[in-house]
Amino acid sequence: MDKILEVKDLNFSFKTYGGIVKSVRGVSFDVNEGEIIGIVGESGCGKSVTAQCIVRLNPEPPGYFEGGSIKYKGKEITSMSDNEMRNIRGVEIGFIFQDPMTSLNPTMKVGKQIEELFVQRKIYSKQQLKEKAINILKLVGISDAERRYKQYPHELSGGMKQRVMIAIALVGNPSVIIADEPTTSLDVTIEAQILDLLKDLQKKLKTSVILITHDLGVIAKMCDRVLVMYGGKIVEKGLVDDIFYNTKHPYTSGLLCSIASLETSKEEELQPIEGTPPDLFSPPIGCPFAARCEYAMDICYKAMPPEYTITNEHATLCWLEHEFANHVVFPCKRILKEEA
Repeated sequence: MDKILEVKDLNFSFKTYGGIVKSVRGVSFDVNEGEIIGIVGESGCGKSVTAQCIVRLNPEPPGYFEGGSIKYKGKEITSMSDNEMRNIRGVEIGFIFQDPMTSLNPTMKVGKQIEELFVQRKIYSKQQLKEKAINILKLVGISDAERRYKQYPHELSGGMKQRVMIAIALVGNPSVIIADEPTTSLDVTIEAQILDLLKDLQKKLKTSVILITHDLGVIAKMCDRVLVMYGGKIVEKGLVDDIFYNTKHPYTSGLLCSIASLETSKEEELQPIEGTPPDLFSPPIGCPFAARCEYAMDICYKAMPPEYTITNEHATLCWLEHEFANHVVFPCKRILKEEA
């Protein structure tokens, strides 16, 4: 498979009144053509900031790149001008935002918001713009598309608004779509419909998808590969089956232990991850998870672990993989595909 996106040693920080927040610290990953990559982790781990770096949506300033590279089809994104980014953002790389309620303009009709993305090309007549907008609404499964075209966002349900957001992301026929927790505000039934729609469109259009979520069930259902983020770093990455069957990082195991399976009885207590995330104003010099890890050794607090390669696709940032470390069998290794 050809690599369409290459992120190498990405570091992104924010200057604030309280100091510098080091949100993304040395993140590296590739996205291949036509695959779905999941980024999972708790709130504040840096997954949304990483995704927004790819399309330069983080405000600069106060945000700034401290180092690293983001290459899209061989072109360096971090050094592009605003004009150059306009030809990438929303055209080559689509973005589906977390909350459709606030992402759509409440004062504009749905059809006009879709047409806006075509207008800058100045090659379509008004009638052609309308036809294109209606066809895209039909593509994302919106019934009675002509009527919806004339409606305002407040006249649509939450699921319908999210379909409109997906339509807007597809306008430029992008090679990559970034979906930032696209089902957070939706109920379970609508969530399943939106995820099925995304997967169907990805297969039909051969688009690569970066899916950001905190839901491991969604990851198991949707993704080919997974990046597990914690404290601004990728602590484990691999194929879906690697992450669920052959967990190699205590944080990944903690995430798996903290969710219910079909076998979990209502009397059984879930196992939370004790403690709090690291302070990214002053990140720890060692492993970011050490303070919450029951397997932590002295070295974990003193030095950042290197990336240990388990297989060609599977790697982890954990001192437990060192040849001198004690062998640990994590309590939670499960596959959720049957449950998703």
